[in-house]
Amino acid sequence: MLDKLVSFKTVSLDSNLEMINFIQDYLNSYGIDSHLVFNNLKTKANLYAQIGPNVEGGILLSGHTDVVPIEGQSWTSDPFRLIEKNGRLYGRGSCDMKGFNALILAAIPTMMKVKLQKPIQIAFSYDEEVGCLGAPAMINKIRVTLPKAAAVIVGEPTMMNTVNGHKTSIGLKTHVRGFEVHSSLMHNGVSAVMNAGKLVSWVSEQTEKNKAMKVQEENRKFEPPFTTLHVGVINGGTAGNITAKDCRFSLDIRCLPSESSKAWVKKYEEYAEIVEAQMQTTNTKSYINIEKAHFVPGLQPEVNGFAEALVRQITRQNNTEMVSYGTEAGQFQEAGYSTIICGPGSIKQAHQANEYIDVLQLKKGELFISELIKSVC
Repeated sequence: MLDKLVSFKTVSLDSNLEMINFIQDYLNSYGIDSHLVFNNLKTKANLYAQIGPNVEGGILLSGHTDVVPIEGQSWTSDPFRLIEKNGRLYGRGSCDMKGFNALILAAIPTMMKVKLQKPIQIAFSYDEEVGCLGAPAMINKIRVTLPKAAAVIVGEPTMMNTVNGHKTSIGLKTHVRGFEVHSSLMHNGVSAVMNAGKLVSWVSEQTEKNKAMKVQEENRKFEPPFTTLHVGVINGGTAGNITAKDCRFSLDIRCLPSESSKAWVKKYEEYAEIVEAQMQTTNTKSYINIEKAHFVPGLQPEVNGFAEALVRQITRQNNTEMVSYGTEAGQFQEAGYSTIICGPGSIKQAHQANEYIDVLQLKKGELFISELIKSVC
């Protein structure tokens, strides 16, 4: 099953419908009805389904279908063909997170054979890798069409460890509009690049300030244990002797659950207003525009959460972990579900060239799904 799923080139820039159609046909062959939730262009779709009785209290297993690009990476094998070597299964998405998806689908025959007392629901999303954009519409549909699950398990790679918290992820796009003049007369112009540089410097300063602060006890499990701000892409200017008219860059904020994500956005916007006001003293048509690209809510540790208790019971783990990367878990939790993250593979392999998942991790995941099925029999 993993071999088949890896073969679908579901890079976020492209459609995932070939893979979704395969899953839908596969489920249909077992008499399972599934439901699709499309994007506006009908080029991508989420899929959700239910196996077992139409009652509350079941388990929802969640995974995303999209993968990150391979461009610029040095692969030693075909990224979209599963290769086994020395106990590892290589292929784009093998770890993040088609490994978990394959475990779910491979267990469908077992789910159909046993007598489920509570349902098992499955949810496959699109565009997780570009800001968890696809899942919210599907979650809204699930809430009104399926009985409420007692636990949602998001199978992102955690080495089958129990993860009960992650940071909020905020993506912002900033456009700085300046005023072009010859650089010898730069005092009459407004450089979009140099003013963008002020914003980038501010971003760096905030991260350094956060790093220097005393770590709160509830944040010690995060790596790193503080809120980070990062500019990953920047582009601007036309020539070395012209004050740049335009500059655009992306800002990524990874906010601790104990801090207000809205407050961080407001803080950035307020500083941008100060820089904008300085720009407009030279040219009133200069401006700074900030656009929200994505917002992925953090996952909060739950007090006496059923999902955590269930997963810890099955994995026999006393400890929980927290991660800095974002997932769809926070979106399920915001919708009122008890949610946890647990899946095969290491996040260190995700997005890398020669991405792989250990066969042993896949076997652990197989046992985990088997025990989950038993828990609702």
